[in-house]
Amino acid sequence: MQENVSQYSRPSDLRITDLRVATLAGVPFRSSIIRIDTNQGISGYGEVRDNASKTYALLLKNRIIGENPCNIDKIFRKIKQFGHHARQAGGVCGIEMALMDLAGKAYGVPAYQLAGGRFRDRVLLYADTPTVADPSLMGKRLLERRQAGYQFLKMDVGINLLRTIPGALISLPGSLDGRDTMHPFTGIQVTSLGVSKLVEYVSTVRSVVGDDVPLAVDHFGHIALDSCIRVGRALEPFTLAWLEDMVPWQLTSQWRSLTDAIATPTCTGEDIYLLQGFRPLIEAGAVRVIHPDPATSGGILETKRIGDYAEEYGIPMALHMAATPIATLAAVHIAAATSNFLALEHHAADLPWWADLVTGLPSPLIVDGHITVPDAPGLGFSDVNEDLFREHLDPTDPAYFIETSGWDGELSNDRLWS
Repeated sequence: MQENVSQYSRPSDLRITDLRVATLAGVPFRSSIIRIDTNQGISGYGEVRDNASKTYALLLKNRIIGENPCNIDKIFRKIKQFGHHARQAGGVCGIEMALMDLAGKAYGVPAYQLAGGRFRDRVLLYADTPTVADPSLMGKRLLERRQAGYQFLKMDVGINLLRTIPGALISLPGSLDGRDTMHPFTGIQVTSLGVSKLVEYVSTVRSVVGDDVPLAVDHFGHIALDSCIRVGRALEPFTLAWLEDMVPWQLTSQWRSLTDAIATPTCTGEDIYLLQGFRPLIEAGAVRVIHPDPATSGGILETKRIGDYAEEYGIPMALHMAATPIATLAAVHIAAATSNFLALEHHAADLPWWADLVTGLPSPLIVDGHITVPDAPGLGFSDVNEDLFREHLDPTDPAYFIETSGWDGELSNDRLWS
């Protein structure tokens, strides 16, 4: 009897029938979770990048309805023109994650298997930790992370620590308050006093947390290349894991100058879309570590391609991530399937309920600073936790996967040639 046959065994007949969204807040930031439904009763989940618009996914709905979700590359090529750098890639990437989840469920294999198999059974996390001005307290917070099992740490060190110190910064009127001016154009400089204060800060943190744990540093502020070099050189004695996003990723020649000038690894990439966006940095040897965010870089398969390409140039790949367990698990599958992987960011170490947003995972999910690569089909979790989802719905958009038929009539001639 047909009704007794597992629908999961007929992937060639699988078709996308719907796309719906639920937007959560404080998980750890605001994230839109997408659910793609099919004619066989199975659904796949993906995640639009933190603080991006759900519209980036909804506008693609009518372009994927009727497609077989197992044709991941075909659909990705169809929709990737609607992504861009930073959060504008969120819709394309979230859909790609959901397609990988669906295809894995249809074939009964984990997502990493669709990406070519795995190189590791466990994925190392690095714990990001919010900054506090007191370096002793910052060291204590990082030490608590280490005592909780995290074996790779990250903190912020930059001009925000120097704002109240007279003589630490030179700045143009209003430049310290601007957020939309690229680093070379702000006119902000770090003085010798400012550099020494940053050195004191990192030295105190290192004295608390220890010299034998990887410690990365981020959020230096919108300072120009010369100040980046001065700060970078001064921090060399602390053997930091990397200095992250010191200048905008678009400025390949400046990254190359910075990388050549200091003896600490340089790192960037969280806002770059697709392999073609990473090529200039990789081919120029402009950074020592590439750092894609799968919710921006193109999802699972494209991010693996980025890692594989960087490997040819001797560059390792870490993964940026500030997301729910859904996008985090997508990143875990990338990490499992990519040879030159270093570590995956975890931004929710202070949210004890975070892993419970989805069901069917080991408890605890994170052990000794690692996530075990799931062997269950797709991304590896059973379903979303409806009660917890409803509890954390964005109060400005408290809809739980409501119907989205208003997007069904979205039509356009999208062909890029005549």
